[in-house]
Amino acid sequence: MEKYLKPENYINRELSWLDFNFRILGEARDKNHPLFERLKFLAITASNLDEFYMVRVASLKNIHSSKKRDASGMTAKEQLRAIAEKTHLLTDKQYSTYSRSLVPRLRKEDIRIASVSELSEREMKFIDKYFHSEIFPVLTPMAVDFSRPFPHIQNKALNICALVKNHKTGQKGFVTVQVPGIFNRVIRIENTFVLVEDVIKRYMSELFTSYKIIDASVYRVMRDADIPLDEDDSEDLLEEIQKNLKERERSEVIRLETEEGINDDLLKFLIDELKVKKSDIYLLKGPIDLTFLNKIYSADGFDKYKFKPFSPQVNKRLQDCESIFEEIKQGDIFMHHPYNSFEPVVRFVREAASDPKVLSIKQTLYRVSGNSPIIKALAAAAQNGKAVTVLVELKARFDESNNIIWAQQLEKAGCHVIYGLLGLKTHSKITEIIRREKSGIVKYVHLATGNYNDITANFYTDMGIFTCRKEYGDDSGAFFNMLSGFCEPKHWNKLIVAPIWLRERIEKLIRREIKHAEAGRDARIVAKMNSLVDPRVIALLYEASNAGVKIDLIVRGICCLRANVAGLSENINVRSITGRFLEHSRIYYFYNDGEEDIFLSSADWMNRNLDKRVEIMFPIDDEDIKNEIKHVLDVQLSDTLRASEQRDGEYSKPDRRGRQKLDCQIVMMEEATKSCAPKRRDKTTTTFVPREKPEEF
Repeated sequence: MEKYLKPENYINRELSWLDFNFRILGEARDKNHPLFERLKFLAITASNLDEFYMVRVASLKNIHSSKKRDASGMTAKEQLRAIAEKTHLLTDKQYSTYSRSLVPRLRKEDIRIASVSELSEREMKFIDKYFHSEIFPVLTPMAVDFSRPFPHIQNKALNICALVKNHKTGQKGFVTVQVPGIFNRVIRIENTFVLVEDVIKRYMSELFTSYKIIDASVYRVMRDADIPLDEDDSEDLLEEIQKNLKERERSEVIRLETEEGINDDLLKFLIDELKVKKSDIYLLKGPIDLTFLNKIYSADGFDKYKFKPFSPQVNKRLQDCESIFEEIKQGDIFMHHPYNSFEPVVRFVREAASDPKVLSIKQTLYRVSGNSPIIKALAAAAQNGKAVTVLVELKARFDESNNIIWAQQLEKAGCHVIYGLLGLKTHSKITEIIRREKSGIVKYVHLATGNYNDITANFYTDMGIFTCRKEYGDDSGAFFNMLSGFCEPKHWNKLIVAPIWLRERIEKLIRREIKHAEAGRDARIVAKMNSLVDPRVIALLYEASNAGVKIDLIVRGICCLRANVAGLSENINVRSITGRFLEHSRIYYFYNDGEEDIFLSSADWMNRNLDKRVEIMFPIDDEDIKNEIKHVLDVQLSDTLRASEQRDGEYSKPDRRGRQKLDCQIVMMEEATKSCAPKRRDKTTTTFVPREKPEEF
């Protein structure tokens, strides 16, 4: 393995992520998608880029002077230079897609994203009234001079700055105003959409009546969200995270976005005040922050421009069952979201909350929705006298504030809440319900690849199982005891847990396939994940490829492995799938000389998942479920529409010559609808209805 640990064998993680965002941008440019879905894909690229800068770019800036090199051989400074170059190409392509493709296509459908100058007299009357009655009273215009320093600019907030000239003195100066976040950014007038910042910009002279507006521009800053958390010296983790969130708001500016054509003096003023480097300035050829397209996507009346709605299907075994626990007793139940409804997962906890036989509920929570039914069910269970233990991961990036609120609410309801573990993020997805039955104590377990989030479960693809097999129950008990009491079990029956055992087990499984190949036996690995980054795992996959193991990798996002390189990875194929649903499930298949081992996991093959997080990988024992998962992998490997294939770091759509068009997500929707369709009721009836004399009129 060591001979493969060379920089030239690895793609830089950050540049690979940018390639992933380019692939999503490709979906926005795909004319086969409904028009409003293309808007949504473009909005996703903007949202992704924001988070990438606040976390990944910020972390590199914090070590920019370090001479340490990553697995691809690049220093932080070299990475930042390459990221800036590639991001400028990405933003140019984003705005080209917006202005040259999507906006003209909208206008063909009589839908306008219009500037104020394009509005009709009737539309301007509406805007004028709306501005003066709703917006104007909330605005806080701020001049900048010796007595009034440049104000603090909030992270990601839209602002308008202007170069002005005093009517009396003729002296030039600078002013700024923040666009209030309380307003919907998009103002709708029938089928015309106007951006609120464009309206405020139009009325700037009314905000600064003593000045002539020479030039005005919208701008936005991005701040460092990678503030280190001092867990070792903190007595109260919750208090430390709250302090960390406040520091994040006043952290260094790492990116400045403003409109192309901004006045040079105005731009220099912003650069000086915000202390931003030229390489971190983005002059955009359109509206700043394209996530506003999500608001247009959500507007009523445009369903014909969207994907045909899909309703997640209730697993057939759970459609008419009176008790989910009694059904689990009949055998493991497989869930594949969003093709299968998430409701049974909610029902699992909700039913336990009111079931007199249930003694306790234990669950890990990483990200939940804003109005989570899971949280409500856990609180109800505690109030009903159940022993409820919940690990709420306070360190979940950008969900810290929400998770603090949930943790406090659960504590008030009487739950025992664990605020994560020192130095580790708990990313596992597991629920244990203990029930007293006639046969004794029975443990029911739900294990999954995705979060307990009823909202994202509608558009993230994830897998999970319900089981009451004793080995899983024993392991789940040991797992929660480990979390709450730091007592490491002597052995595990089924669960493979990071950060202690998971890396070792994955490496053993890959090495086992290598041994099969070296012995002349068939050997194969199929692995589906979000990201593949870990250098040791990648090196081992190279070794397996050269031993003759056939390897298919389905990696949605970052992939640092170079596929299909002669002498290195000739037996490795890599594909990325982007579609209407975000591919999120982690599936690991090992042929094992025909014995076929299949695992589901919360963990990607990344350093952080294997070494710095509490993760779970679990085997699938039920043969029918194994076959279902194998079928999902086969369909994804046959996809010719949503997949992109990688060759030595470059991605392209698969050659469809001689192959049928296949969208794996459409196939899964169709199959779920068919397999979960309710049984047809017999039209005949055994009810006897006596004949009666007809009414007389």
